[in-house]
Amino acid sequence: MVKKVTRFFTIADYNEEEIWLRAQHRSGWRLVTMTPPCFFVFESCEPEDVVYRLDFKNGEPTEEYRQMARDFGWEYVMQSMGWLFFRKPAAADKAEGEDELFSDDASRADLASHILKTRYLPIMIVFLCIIVPQMIRAVSGGMGPASGFFGAFFGIFFGLYVYLMVHCGIKLKSIRDRAQN
Repeated sequence: MVKKVTRFFTIADYNEEEIWLRAQHRSGWRLVTMTPPCFFVFESCEPEDVVYRLDFKNGEPTEEYRQMARDFGWEYVMQSMGWLFFRKPAAADKAEGEDELFSDDASRADLASHILKTRYLPIMIVFLCIIVPQMIRAVSGGMGPASGFFGAFFGIFFGLYVYLMVHCGIKLKSIRDRAQN
């Protein structure tokens, strides 16, 4: 049996996504694939406590990277838009930290910094170079009779974009700062 779920997570919500995937698996639904931006496909399975972890890399992981993950008990599930999905059974008798993909705070801080540089910064550039000028043009009436429609459209888009940038920026900076301290 297959279940398709639509659920949106921002680039900064990867911890919440891991928790949600674990809850799905506990409920008897194992992740099969994820299609951006928010479409998850699960297959029915025996309910089990399975830890999910996400890592962010540009491109497919190397075989060496996958082997390293396997050596620590992680099953590579899939890759989607730079995000690598891993899982492994949780066990009460495991030592603290064994359910983490990253073994130290420096690695966690590097992950957050990498996301900031490769995802957040390009989004900010698009915002400043495309969205803001179009918003100004629409509001100033530079689009002729359609200014009202485009002004409203860009106003909504602008507000959503600002909210997401602030949300992601604050959250990623907080993750990075927490890992560095």
